[in-house]
Amino acid sequence: MTDQNNSFDANTQKLETYQEARLKNIENLRKLVVDAAATILYDEGPEAVTVRKVAQKMNCSTKIIYNLFVNKDGLAQQLYLDGCKLLANELEGTPRADDPMQQLFNLGETFWQFGQRYSGYYKLMFGGAFADFKPDEESIHGTVTAMRQLLTVIGNAQEQGLITGPYDTETVVRIFWASLHGVIHLYMCGHFGDVQSAHAVYKQTLSLVVGSLFSS
Repeated sequence: MTDQNNSFDANTQKLETYQEARLKNIENLRKLVVDAAATILYDEGPEAVTVRKVAQKMNCSTKIIYNLFVNKDGLAQQLYLDGCKLLANELEGTPRADDPMQQLFNLGETFWQFGQRYSGYYKLMFGGAFADFKPDEESIHGTVTAMRQLLTVIGNAQEQGLITGPYDTETVVRIFWASLHGVIHLYMCGHFGDVQSAHAVYKQTLSLVVGSLFSS
């Protein structure tokens, strides 16, 4: 074996500095903590997510959690952003339809299913489950990104003249979203009985909202 083969090529291998390694370890630890909190959120609901319970699940002190996230709100924000990613993935995976009206029906159904499948995340993001947590600018941006499919479909329908009226795209999306959220939130608060009854009301609301948008 030649000396050349044994030589260390400093130009092709970059050593990681202590600071870089430390930051990587911190990010890995943050992810583990968020994963633990997400497990509690999924299994027991948002009311069960406390710093103490997350620390117990991680088998560490609460001080470590506070050092990483400052307080419970910091942890809630990260869960919120993770929820936005989940919602974006669900909406992006919605079956495509050439007809924009049908596509809104499809997206509306996906939003309902997200609320059922990820009820803990839904309550955290849109149901005020963490009473003192208020989404910051980054979290709001995450919500807008998650709703990009709605923005695209409604914006295209407006450009084609299928949706008319005095409102811009963002306002129409908010009207659409608020109407559907109202049904889901009322159901989660126990106002619509079983899930089948609530889903029926939801589909009727979706039909009325979509119909009004395209008849305007």
